[in-house]
Amino acid sequence: MAIDRRRDAAGGGPGRQLPPTEENGSLPPGDAAASAPLGGRAGSGGGSGEIQPLPALPPGGGGGPHPGCCSAAAAPSLLLLDYDGSVLPFLGGLGGGYQRTLVLLTWIPALFIGFTQFSDSFLLDQPNFWCRGAGKGSELAGTTLGGPWGEPGNWTSPAPTPFSATAWGATRNASGHGGAEEGDTPPLPSPPDKGDNASNCDCRAWDYGIRTGLVQNVVSKWDLVCDNAWKVHIAKFSLLVGLIFGYLITGCIADWVGRRPVLLFSIIFILIFGLTVALSVNVTMFSTLRFFEGFCLAGIILTLYALRIELCPPGKRFMITMVASFVTMAGQFLMPGLAALCRDWQVLQALITCPFLLMLLYWSIFPESLRWLMATQQYEAAKRLILHFTKKNSMSPESDIKGVMPELEKELSRRPKKVCIVKVVGTRNLWKNIVVLCVNSLTGFGIHHCFARSMMGHEVKVPLLENFYADYYTMASIALASCLAMCLVVRFLGRRGGLLLFMILTALASLLQLGLLNLIGKYSQHPDSELQLKLAVGMSDSVKDKFSIAFSIVGMFASHAVGSLSVFFCAEITPTVIRCGGLGLVLASAGFGMLTAPIIELHNQKGYFLHHIIFACCTLICIICILLLPESRDQNLPETISNGEHYLRQPLLPHRKGEQPLLLTNAELKDYSGLHDAAAVGEGLPEGTTANGMKSM
Repeated sequence: MAIDRRRDAAGGGPGRQLPPTEENGSLPPGDAAASAPLGGRAGSGGGSGEIQPLPALPPGGGGGPHPGCCSAAAAPSLLLLDYDGSVLPFLGGLGGGYQRTLVLLTWIPALFIGFTQFSDSFLLDQPNFWCRGAGKGSELAGTTLGGPWGEPGNWTSPAPTPFSATAWGATRNASGHGGAEEGDTPPLPSPPDKGDNASNCDCRAWDYGIRTGLVQNVVSKWDLVCDNAWKVHIAKFSLLVGLIFGYLITGCIADWVGRRPVLLFSIIFILIFGLTVALSVNVTMFSTLRFFEGFCLAGIILTLYALRIELCPPGKRFMITMVASFVTMAGQFLMPGLAALCRDWQVLQALITCPFLLMLLYWSIFPESLRWLMATQQYEAAKRLILHFTKKNSMSPESDIKGVMPELEKELSRRPKKVCIVKVVGTRNLWKNIVVLCVNSLTGFGIHHCFARSMMGHEVKVPLLENFYADYYTMASIALASCLAMCLVVRFLGRRGGLLLFMILTALASLLQLGLLNLIGKYSQHPDSELQLKLAVGMSDSVKDKFSIAFSIVGMFASHAVGSLSVFFCAEITPTVIRCGGLGLVLASAGFGMLTAPIIELHNQKGYFLHHIIFACCTLICIICILLLPESRDQNLPETISNGEHYLRQPLLPHRKGEQPLLLTNAELKDYSGLHDAAAVGEGLPEGTTANGMKSM
């Protein structure tokens, strides 16, 4: 056959696959040689099969499609690059006791992360307030100044790590109290009379009724009400903005110097800044130190997430990540008890920071990521770490069936090859996948606040939602139910199918809430026809409120899953050499989505409806873009940028029996009898040749 003869003539033999072309999204020529380990074809079932490594090319074999392509002799050993297929089985996978201990060590800090992530709900909750000495009856005036809706800014919650992560899996959650500037805007649509508010705020001292179990918080300590209410929103900005900058900067540093140094230095500095926050003398100092605390917290979240992913074999990654998310949620559920126990915000801040002291022990017991060392060709350090693993697991050298150690000895002279996230700009497929996931996480966490505000906006008519703890635990329960549903959906539909399903649910909930209920309200107010009159009679305000709350719950449930799953998806499809940088981009996008909540609060809820409409439109765009993503379930993690380029989009549904795909894959080209073309020995494919052997126009 023409294609077979062309391959044989090139020196690759009949078993050699064709080099990637522009049509399947290859890298520039310099990276072609390193793309072999994951160049195999995914199995049936929507691309869920494991990618098989290619055989090594013989020295002096045929090159790639361009003259400048690296030769196979210059490329590192394919056995060492196939970490999930050779190195991890040699170490025993998760069967080794040492690996299980390391995974457990990545779960424990998730509890401390949950404490810090959700602390804003208690430290910065807006209490009821009234003039000191005015008597108990004046508490109603304080409630009016604070607004019965309270602060919607605490409604959005993080990826659980996530974040959300993890969900973070994840980050400010859910008190549902205190949103508009206190004393400036009542919850009614019509603006208040400024003269009345000015007279109500004409007070030298205040008494507070704090609802979070604390005797004193940041708002009551520095009287952040009336004209000073805007400082509360700035304080909320500080932690979020610190997280965003931390994700971006520590992600790049972790790809360059390693996961372990970033983790350890983040632990040291979060102890310094976290404990100093408790000693703040004014709100400016508090906000500044919270920024740096968020920066260090981002480094811990990011590195632990990456280490957790890189320790696990393909079939265990999602389960291990979800356990960490549940531990983070345990911190969310325990925070009200800690607040009631501490009684003072300074004691609470110190209490949630001190557990990070235990993580100082990680300096001596937690190693660098072996996968990252192998991917960046730091083989000397990798060899020492492999010997450390085998000693801890009491393994025998005879278990090295594939010859990992002898192959590693041959590569010790190689120089390390580290990569920065900016290299992704020169790729064809990888940057698109990361951008799609960034938009997904931005939309998921951004629209979550819209649903939360809509649900809490009905608290006057639903007595249960008037209580702080009811608000808080409602939000936490929705997040917990979302993670449980993710476990089931991802198991049956995969990563891409699950993300698509949750995004469709988010879009439907948003569009129904924006369109259907507003349309019903319009007909109820203007019953110009007999049909509209019947509709107006049948659909009372209470029924509309119940529908709105139901749509809000579904929207929060689905949007939380979208945000958390986007972060996990990115961790799987981003190559090891830039995994922390890619994770940082997606987590920072999630932070930008959460940041829209305090921004709208700062502007007295102006633009809220437009905010919801914009994110609803984004959900429709995301539904289309998700179809462009590959499926990573049961796939080996990509190690180099070239490997990441070969995570190509697979059909969402498996092919029917006997159905032929539109384009043949490289593995099927040997059965294709096309045009006969006598290629010269050592010559690659002509420029413009596509994957099926035909000339492109």
